[in-house]
Amino acid sequence: MRVFVTGASGFIGSAVVPELLRAGHQVVGLARSAEAAARVADLGADVRRGDLDDTEGLAEAAAGSDGVVHLGYSHDFSKMAEAAVLDRAAIAAMGTALEGSGRPLLFASGVLGLAAGRPATEDDAPDPAVHPRGGTAIAALALADRGVRPVAVRFAPTVHGAGDHGFVAVLAQVARERGVSAYVGDGANRWPAVHRTDAGRLVRLALESEAAGTAVHAVAEEGVETRAIAEAIGRGLGLPVESVPAGRAAEHFGWIGAFFAADCPVSSDRTRSLLGWEPTGPTLLEDLEAGHYTG
Repeated sequence: MRVFVTGASGFIGSAVVPELLRAGHQVVGLARSAEAAARVADLGADVRRGDLDDTEGLAEAAAGSDGVVHLGYSHDFSKMAEAAVLDRAAIAAMGTALEGSGRPLLFASGVLGLAAGRPATEDDAPDPAVHPRGGTAIAALALADRGVRPVAVRFAPTVHGAGDHGFVAVLAQVARERGVSAYVGDGANRWPAVHRTDAGRLVRLALESEAAGTAVHAVAEEGVETRAIAEAIGRGLGLPVESVPAGRAAEHFGWIGAFFAADCPVSSDRTRSLLGWEPTGPTLLEDLEAGHYTG
């Protein structure tokens, strides 16, 4: 299968591309810079130069592929609305190019805000009020009615491993700056997590499956207590660990405070059954103890 991958040089994409190549697929990775192009080529994939705002180029690349894996996204939390608009336009362009073909269009989404008071499942619909990306996911899954095979890959907020610069790396940096590794309240609230190699394998399995118009959960750990995360960061940095009242979460943590205070366990039972996916990578706490975030 010839697969067009956006975000191919990113943290998740650089795990997905080798996984696809090992399975015998041909990969064409989108790269917006010379540096990104070099990383994609080093992974063994063909390079297509371009950007996510080039909808005409995205449509052309999608039309020339047997399937699309859309991982590219602008993770600028100061421009969430603009990023969602860009993402929706990119998916719409590639979806139109694939219309009537029955070919797969996998796109990255998230699990935050899917449910309250219980583990979220693949049947739960995203709430656009929580994140504008939710509305994009709903629209993208509707492409199934137009002869496309869309699959929403909902990644855990923490896709971890060496080289991760996401949420946990931010928490470690906050701890360094504050001189204390903190959690919110009693720290019993939970964050789902998945190792990047497990996430890469799940994407490949979902691409090869016959699932259409559905969501799969890239979640290996249903929920890791945030107190345990803070304690592991504290051990790694040699810092004290303490609780921060919920009312002071934003003051202490900044923009990430609202996320770290949330309780968002997520199930991946149906995904595992559907795809035969069983995570084998290190857990989040094992990666923390290995020093990937505190070394």
